[in-house]
Amino acid sequence: MALGSTEATSDKTGNRTCPAGPGVRAAAARRRAGLLGTDVEPGTPGTGSAWRWLFSGVWLIYLISPVVDLFHHGGALWIAGGLVITVAFCLIYVLVLMYHDERPRLALAGLVSIAALATLACVVYGNAWTPMWIYVSVATGMVLVSVAGRRAAFLGVLVIGVCYLFFCWISHLDIGTTLAVLLPVVLIGLAMIGFRMQMTLMHELAQARETVAKLAADEERLRLARDMHDLTGQSLSMITLKSELAAKRLARLPSSAERDAVLTELGDIGRVSRQTLHDIREAVSGYHRPTLAIEVITARDALAAIGIEPDDDAGLTLRSGTFDPDAEAVLAWCLREAVTNVVRHSRARHCRIRLTDHRGELSLEVTDDGRGLAGQDPQHLEGSGLHGMSERLSAAGGRLSLGWAEPGRGLRLTATIPA
Repeated sequence: MALGSTEATSDKTGNRTCPAGPGVRAAAARRRAGLLGTDVEPGTPGTGSAWRWLFSGVWLIYLISPVVDLFHHGGALWIAGGLVITVAFCLIYVLVLMYHDERPRLALAGLVSIAALATLACVVYGNAWTPMWIYVSVATGMVLVSVAGRRAAFLGVLVIGVCYLFFCWISHLDIGTTLAVLLPVVLIGLAMIGFRMQMTLMHELAQARETVAKLAADEERLRLARDMHDLTGQSLSMITLKSELAAKRLARLPSSAERDAVLTELGDIGRVSRQTLHDIREAVSGYHRPTLAIEVITARDALAAIGIEPDDDAGLTLRSGTFDPDAEAVLAWCLREAVTNVVRHSRARHCRIRLTDHRGELSLEVTDDGRGLAGQDPQHLEGSGLHGMSERLSAAGGRLSLGWAEPGRGLRLTATIPA
C-alpha cells in the first residue's frame, strides 16, 4: 500500500482529522435520503401490521366477570370508577401489544400504567380483579424482552407473580383460587418471553437469508464480469490490432479511391472495437464495485490469517446494500485500506470494526490494540498512505479522523460519509 502524507487539523478531542476538501459542502448538499430500513420476507413473524395484535385483545373478554360484579355492589360512582379503570386498562394493554416493537420506551410506560391500574383495581374493588395480573404478565413478557433483554423479562414476570400473590393475600382470596390463577400469571408471561424471542430469531434468520442471497448474487456478478472480460477482451483487442495492421499495409499501396474507402472502413472497425472494449471494461469495473459485505469477510480472513482476532459488527453485513452504493463503495475501500494497515504495521492482537449511523451520517471505525501505525504518533503520521483514503472521502463529502485507541497505544481510524 502506497504511503503518503496528509494535511490535518485537530478537533476538540485531540484527534487528527483529515480535511474533507473544498468540495465537501457541494457534495453534502447532494445527500440522498436517510437510510432505508432492512426489509425481510412478508411472511416472517413480527413483520405484519400492528393490528395483528388485536387478536390478543380478544382475551380481555374475560374481564367481563369483575365488571358484572360491579353492578351488584355500590352506587353509580362505584360502578363508574370500575368501568373507567377497565376501559383504560384494556385500551393501554392493546396499545402496548400493538406498538411494543415500534416504540419500546412508550410501551414500557404503558406497562407501568396497566400495572398501576391493576393495583388500583385490586385495592379498591377487591379480589375479583386479581385476574388482571395475567394481562400484566403477558405485556411484561412482550415488552421487557425488547427493552431490557431476556433476563430482565424473566425477573419481571416473577415480580408480577409476587404482586399477584400479595394482592390475593390482602384481599383474602382463598388458596385454591389463588393457585389456580397463579399458574397462568407466571406461565403465560414466560410463554410470551419465548414467543417474543422466537419472533426475533425468525426476523434475524430472514435477514441472514437475504444476506446470503445478496452475497451469492455478488459472487455471480464477479464471475460474469471475469468471464466477459476473458472471453471478449482478448478477441476485441485482436480485432483492433488486426485492423490497424491491415490499414498500415494498405497505406503502402498506390493511392486509389477504392483503397481510401477500404482504409476508412478499417478505421471504423478499429474505432468500434476499441469503444466496445472500453465499454466492456467499464461494465466489468462496475461489477467490481466493492461492498461492505464482501470487504468485511475479506478483512476477517486477512486478520485471522496472521493471528489478529477480528471483532466485526453484524451491522456491516446487514446494512450493506441498504444505502447509496457510491457511499458504500467509498466506505468499503476505506475498510480495505484500514485493515491492510492493521495487518502490515500494527502488530496488534485484536481489531475492532464498527459501523454507526448518526444524524444522517455513516461512520466506519476500525480500532486496533497494536503500536499505532508503524509505531508513529497518530497526530504525526508520515507516509501512511491515507492520502488516497482522504481524497475518496472528500470527493463524497466525507472526512477521515485518526486518534489513539487508548492513551499511547493502538490506532482508531474513523471514516465518516453522508448516508
